Amino acid sequence: MKTLGIFRHAKSDWHDAVARDFDRPLNGRGRKGAVVMGRHIADQAWTWQRVLASPAVRSAQTIELAMADAHIDVPLEWDRRIYLASSAVLLDVLRDQPDDLDRIMMVGHNPGLEDVIFDLVPDDGTSPLRTIVEEKFPTATFAVLELAIDSWGDIDDGCARLVHLVRPRDLDPDLGPELIDN
Repeated sequence: MKTLGIFRHAKSDWHDAVARDFDRPLNGRGRKGAVVMGRHIADQAWTWQRVLASPAVRSAQTIELAMADAHIDVPLEWDRRIYLASSAVLLDVLRDQPDDLDRIMMVGHNPGLEDVIFDLVPDDGTSPLRTIVEEKFPTATFAVLELAIDSWGDIDDGCARLVHLVRPRDLDPDLGPELIDN
């Protein structure tokens, strides 16, 4: 069995006047969300053997803040293929991983990360957590999948169970959806 952690980057700053999407940083709420999620990941006592992350600024800041605050010391590998990748590309990145690694976390972007969950977790009505993902997989959300495989090369549709899902608002109501006052 393999375990896959999926961590969507935290809230980014759309008001920052950077020239490229790749360079967009986190906003204040995003920085807070990354720290809160890092603490949650550490509190759950999951151990990761490798973190694969998009090198986009918002993704890099998310995992760096999460790991630093929670004192998580895991090999971090930046992979440009993860930036805005489709589920098919993300699954190929996972298939490239060595089989001596059983627990990998991937940090990146939607819709690709969300689609990985949809591809790997069967849509058969047995996963209430999958139903939550169908509603929304917000920024800084963290999920854990158990994959019924012995080799990353065997990753395929329907091979996983979604065993954990937490959104920032589940840990801190201030990190929930912003309400618009009309």
